[in-house]
Amino acid sequence: MTRRPLALRGLLAGALAFLLPGVPASAHAQDGSAPGGLERGGLGERDRDASARDPSAGATAPAASSPGGERAPPGAGDARVEPPRLVEGVEPEYPPEARAARREGTVVLKLLIDASGRVTEAEIATPAGHGFDEAARAAARRFRFMPARRGGTPVASRILYGYDFRLPEEPNAEPPSATGGSGVTATGTAATAPPPAGGPDRANNAAPPPAREPGQTSTAAPIAVTVRGAEAERLRQSAQAITVIETEEARRRTADMGEVLARTQGVGVRRSAGLGSWSRLSLNGLTDDQIRFFLDGVPIELAGYPFGVANVPVNLVERVEIYRGVVPVHFGADALGGAVNLVTDRDVRGTHGAASYEIGSYDTHRLTLSARHLHEPSGFFTRLSGFFDYAKNDYPVDVVVPNENTGREQPARAYRFHDAYRAAGGSAELGFVNRPWARRLLLRAFVTDHDKEHQHKFGVMKVPYGEVTNGETAPGATLQYEQRLGRGVALEALLGYTYGRATFLDVSDCNYDWFGRCVRKRPRPGEDESPPRDRVFQEHSGLGRLSLRYRPHPEHALQLSVSPTFITRTAEERRQDNPQAREQLRGEHSLFTWVHGVEHQLNLLDDRLENRFFVKDYVQLLRMRGRLPGLHGRFDRRERDTHRLGVGDGLRYRLSGWLYAKASYEWATRLPRPVEVFGDGAMIVANLALKPETSHNGNLGFTIDARDTASGAWRLDANGFVRAVERLIVLNNRTDSIQYIHVSGARSLGVEAAAGWTSPGEHVALDGNITYDDFRKTSDEGNFARSEGERMPNRPWLFANGSARVQLQEVVAPRDTLSLTWDTRYVHGFYLGFANWGRVESKARVPSQLLHSIALTYVARDEPRSVSFTLEAHNLTDERASDFYGIQRPGRTLFSKATLEM
Repeated sequence: MTRRPLALRGLLAGALAFLLPGVPASAHAQDGSAPGGLERGGLGERDRDASARDPSAGATAPAASSPGGERAPPGAGDARVEPPRLVEGVEPEYPPEARAARREGTVVLKLLIDASGRVTEAEIATPAGHGFDEAARAAARRFRFMPARRGGTPVASRILYGYDFRLPEEPNAEPPSATGGSGVTATGTAATAPPPAGGPDRANNAAPPPAREPGQTSTAAPIAVTVRGAEAERLRQSAQAITVIETEEARRRTADMGEVLARTQGVGVRRSAGLGSWSRLSLNGLTDDQIRFFLDGVPIELAGYPFGVANVPVNLVERVEIYRGVVPVHFGADALGGAVNLVTDRDVRGTHGAASYEIGSYDTHRLTLSARHLHEPSGFFTRLSGFFDYAKNDYPVDVVVPNENTGREQPARAYRFHDAYRAAGGSAELGFVNRPWARRLLLRAFVTDHDKEHQHKFGVMKVPYGEVTNGETAPGATLQYEQRLGRGVALEALLGYTYGRATFLDVSDCNYDWFGRCVRKRPRPGEDESPPRDRVFQEHSGLGRLSLRYRPHPEHALQLSVSPTFITRTAEERRQDNPQAREQLRGEHSLFTWVHGVEHQLNLLDDRLENRFFVKDYVQLLRMRGRLPGLHGRFDRRERDTHRLGVGDGLRYRLSGWLYAKASYEWATRLPRPVEVFGDGAMIVANLALKPETSHNGNLGFTIDARDTASGAWRLDANGFVRAVERLIVLNNRTDSIQYIHVSGARSLGVEAAAGWTSPGEHVALDGNITYDDFRKTSDEGNFARSEGERMPNRPWLFANGSARVQLQEVVAPRDTLSLTWDTRYVHGFYLGFANWGRVESKARVPSQLLHSIALTYVARDEPRSVSFTLEAHNLTDERASDFYGIQRPGRTLFSKATLEM
């Protein structure tokens, strides 16, 4: 039997990335370049709509896509994508069993190519079985590529690469080549690949390959280049005031989401204790609900995470988008200081699974699971995810206790005994994607549940509690629909509903000491306050969002967003011996918020300049029915309607391929949240006099991103900011009650900067950032009037982070890495109260802190699987750490973590 020589017509992802769907690869690709080239990162909206209806429509090439299949729109920055090119190909061996049985097959691989041109993952996208899959994958793992480039910078990319396994034709067979062959055809064309059989001209021949006998036709699947992190890079280079954190490395480490955010310039995260404790996030000086939090664009409390952003599992998040002071209209939200959007895995291609497990000090356990699958013929898509967190948090603290003999107070070392945290949750998403009638139609159902023990009073670590607890269960669902309507119009719609049931229990009649002993009985039950409380809160929340985007011209885009939100809340006291509370909680609170806006995007000068101008409108209707404080127990009804306008603009100008500058401004409004107005029924007291906050927010900065230099990759981002706030809402944490109140006027003025360097080959990486925030009271009226000009209290105003990583490659096996990372954080000391209160030597002050951590991570890759193991020590030097005055955080802790992706 005469063998046909190898016909390596070489599907190279780079070449076929620019082919229109359904067009044979060899009919277009000749030298690895696109027939029409990329213009501003891809097709215009109208061109893309035409391509969706007719694969042969249009003459330009499709854009590089993000991992979720999103195409970069015009105006995505100077980010022209050059596909990867094969420089060293390997023939797969024809499986002997398949050859003996005269079987043929076609295998399509998904290859992940890193910025150095190595194949780090080879996943079977279309299997053929009978040994073909293993042979194709083994060969592809030995390929070497010239990496993809964006704007001349090497970047990671994901491509499809197909192999046709065809048996040699016995009659009239061609003579074998000098080098022999395997009977394998790689569909496509690559100028730098080894020349195929038939001579070197075959590779550059634009004509289709010779026709085969029936059943032996070689076909090329539509191929697309996916530049890894393309969406993150597009956002960074847009006119938006945004910082993007990609969590690929963090998902292998043991830090939680609060720690990941705290390592970012401009962001401060303070925690009252260990895992699951109350936390406060600040962004350029503004804190708490002045920052809005989202999960995939849905308010985080309506997406199944009512226990706060700091406790969201990192391994379920792909990237974090931090909007500094200027929030895009498509979120449909009111925010004073910015927004944080956690983006989960939005990829809807193929089959993928991941798992992680973490164990650490103080009985900490964290588990995450996720999986997705797309049935390509029908477009039916499913995605599942879940998590479980538990921590006993019984770490040692320094306290003051009475001497058993003399009764005089003395310092002691005790262990927290009532601070455990447990949380669990899961979600299931199913629907259809990439159908003619819907780009995405996905229903997501979720449920989360958490319970938290309280060791002491909110914000004060003086008197220990032994039985105070709270918890919450939150089931809900969201329905998402996306579709391009043609003529440059795209529609996105979202509906969501969440039911929350929270509990607060404080009924103990014991006085506990710091050693967990009930030392005496109370005259009346209730550790936090008396009378005792056993309360249940129920909340129904509904969300709607409609977004229309119209691109009449490649340089212009208009977006309209409408977002109503409705919340009703009821509370009940279940203790029969507390009739006053039972009567006071009887009633209902409701809050309707309507935020809509219009945005115009302009791209000029070959996309060197991008401008986004927007207008927002805010409406809030507040209704309350119940017994209100100060009305002598009278049952009353309150109504308050609020209407505000806002405006903003963002500008980016690219001075060169590695340097661009940004400026942005928003006159922002934030409407009070239910907990601020109504209280939480447990620890926070209602304040019905709260009014909306307003602020003039401005940013001015520049970015240097020089990745492709002989000395490595250099990064520098510097930004100045101002926040001029009227009617600032702050939490007044007095010992007798806790309540949100107004500060008439305040101004935050500061700078933030981040710099980094990565050596050639990524063997060494150094990163650091610093933030200075001068946040002062500017009004001599209202609360704290005599402190005009003083720094706002109880807020860090100078902090910095640094990290150094050393990485070795191919230590034990091909494509494995071993890295050692050192992280350092410095927080300068700050006063608990205003600086002009009392004498300096006696003022309460949170001292300066310098904390270190170290992590050793090993990553092994055996495509399509990857496994990682991490050992990490936090607070390595066992320093006394406190984010809030007098409340001690854990000392040295040790953690380990394992992850699996496949």
